[in-house]
Amino acid sequence: MLTVHHLENSRSQRVLWLLEELEVPYEMIRYDRDPQTMLAPESLRAIHPLGKSPVITEDGEAIAETGAIVEYILERYGQGRLAAAPGERQRLRYWLHYAEGSAMPPLLLKLVFGALPERAPRLLRPLVNAIAKGAQSGFIDPQLKLHFDYWEAELEKAEWFAGAEFSAADIMMSFPAEAAAERGAARVGRPKLSAFLKKIHQRPAYRRALERGGPYAYAGD
Repeated sequence: MLTVHHLENSRSQRVLWLLEELEVPYEMIRYDRDPQTMLAPESLRAIHPLGKSPVITEDGEAIAETGAIVEYILERYGQGRLAAAPGERQRLRYWLHYAEGSAMPPLLLKLVFGALPERAPRLLRPLVNAIAKGAQSGFIDPQLKLHFDYWEAELEKAEWFAGAEFSAADIMMSFPAEAAAERGAARVGRPKLSAFLKKIHQRPAYRRALERGGPYAYAGD
């Protein structure tokens, strides 16, 4: 049976959601973050050398990286479900990889630079704070706005990211969109993005995944 190695409050929530949408039986092993560093525990390295989540295991093979996991599950269990209409498959593939490859880096930079002043030695905090604010206002925030506006424009073209039908692209985009709403006020002035978040949070499979995976900071509505 497929096993999901699920880190609390993480991107692996999307894997649980995908499996719930497809009604695929699976086992879940839950890992708690280190309370000091908030990183994954060392025990995950026994599953994959990088010790990151999500990871799935099946038939003796470990598969990491959310996009690769989603593609594997769709190919093995999807039977055409959540794969978008034939004419929209390229859009689906694009969003599956855009979510981590382009959308997440500026969000991670926002998180890192926001935390820098608190982690700096007390005497250096004013300097570190000035550098962090300069990086955010000069580069990170404009990049985030560019991406957020892009999402809004794409959702104005169609109800879902890959087209007219809900697909795995929307599951992949859920984490960047949720993180953006939490960290970057992405909802403000973007009604389509706000509607997208509300719709995904109301899906029964999304709610089941939350029940299975445990507390999740970005669950929202």
